[in-house]
Amino acid sequence: MRDRNCAFDLAMKECLGERGWLTRPEDKAAHARDWLDRYGEVPLGIARPASTAEVSAIVRLCAEHGISIVPQGGNTSLNGGSVAISPASVILSMARMNRIHTIDAADFTATVEAGVVLAHLHEKLTAHNLAFPLHLGAEGSAQIGGLIGTNAGGSHAMRYGMMQDLVLGLEVVLADGTVWDGSRALIKDNAGYQLRRLFCGSEGTLGIVTKAVLRLFPAPVARATALLALPDPDAALRIGALLRASTGEFLTAVEFFNEPGLSLLLKHVPHISRPLETPGPVYLLVEIATSIPEIELPDILDRALSAAFETGDVLDGTIATSEAQRAALWRIREELPEGQRLEGRQIKHDVSVPVARLAAFVAEASAGSERVLAGVRVNPFGHLGDGNVHFNLSPPEGCTDFEEREMQLSQAVYEAAVRHGGSIAAEHGLGQAKVELADRFRSTTERSLMRQLKSTLDPHGIMNPGKVV
Repeated sequence: MRDRNCAFDLAMKECLGERGWLTRPEDKAAHARDWLDRYGEVPLGIARPASTAEVSAIVRLCAEHGISIVPQGGNTSLNGGSVAISPASVILSMARMNRIHTIDAADFTATVEAGVVLAHLHEKLTAHNLAFPLHLGAEGSAQIGGLIGTNAGGSHAMRYGMMQDLVLGLEVVLADGTVWDGSRALIKDNAGYQLRRLFCGSEGTLGIVTKAVLRLFPAPVARATALLALPDPDAALRIGALLRASTGEFLTAVEFFNEPGLSLLLKHVPHISRPLETPGPVYLLVEIATSIPEIELPDILDRALSAAFETGDVLDGTIATSEAQRAALWRIREELPEGQRLEGRQIKHDVSVPVARLAAFVAEASAGSERVLAGVRVNPFGHLGDGNVHFNLSPPEGCTDFEEREMQLSQAVYEAAVRHGGSIAAEHGLGQAKVELADRFRSTTERSLMRQLKSTLDPHGIMNPGKVV
């Protein structure tokens, strides 16, 4: 085995050079564990290709030596999808493949390599008055390849869709090193199966995305953002429906969170103050936007919300009057996970339900969690516009753990989501954390189809094994 690994190490050094093949213990340790430090084995080494040709060569070498490959972008996965399950693995970091090849203002497309950081893309598009409408808390480190692999959603999915809806074309290295070039900048392309969608959400188990053609939109020139305090989750659903009907295509985001989550944020994260005089059990962060400068968005939002104030569905609220105020409101929503993390132990759940069932799901999952562990603190927040709930739990006040009931608590949450017609994985993927859960909650036919796809495209099982299927 040692001779075999030495031969592989020499071959990787020859292929990638010193910058492209890292084997020092400190380099391997920096990539070995997931963001939550729950999963990960120290790999044989870190491959850092600088081109698609080098990715292809890496895959061929790994296939020849029977070494598994784990693609890794920004490594912000919450389900252990971008770290190894075995030491006999190579972590393939896409960080050096970070070029933006083209930004086409006529086609409204950008062609980028998989290692481009989302925030960097946003920055580059500003000069072209264009926008890529995916936004999430980790955009300062999340890479395009990882966002495609997990089919990320973010806060604006209700208007623009998931990552699969924003990808027009892909270049992918397959399990035998073959390169599929499907990087076509076409909205309409029905010349066969929609292969690009197959790789969105596959988490590197079917192939390695090296390049993507992304769909762009005109940059917003105006936004109106409001934070509302509401009496209960049902009021949030009514406000959401009202906004859809009265603001139409201007509505870009409807985010929700609750008072316990806000309290943890105020307790632990500095430079954040309570945004409203009247606390609400539930809060909505609402944003409308337009690329047409003549439209007065604050007036539109104010008219849409006036009826809700009159009926009592809104207890208090504020509309941002500056970009600084808007950023402060969004920071509250984006820093909610950090507030809970700093409180101590937590259990994260990323689920989705039909929007109309969201309030009922939160009530049922909360009651189920309380039955498992009395006093458990429930912190649901997420995307009201698309039904995505980050249903997170903290131990009871004064306790440091969940009394070894983590599995029962998660079971209660997932069963409630499925009973309401939902999914156990909304936008974070399955990774290695939810593989068994997926087998339990998906039909035999559905899981069989997925395994057939996996075995066809990756017959030797070297592409990110132990994830998704």
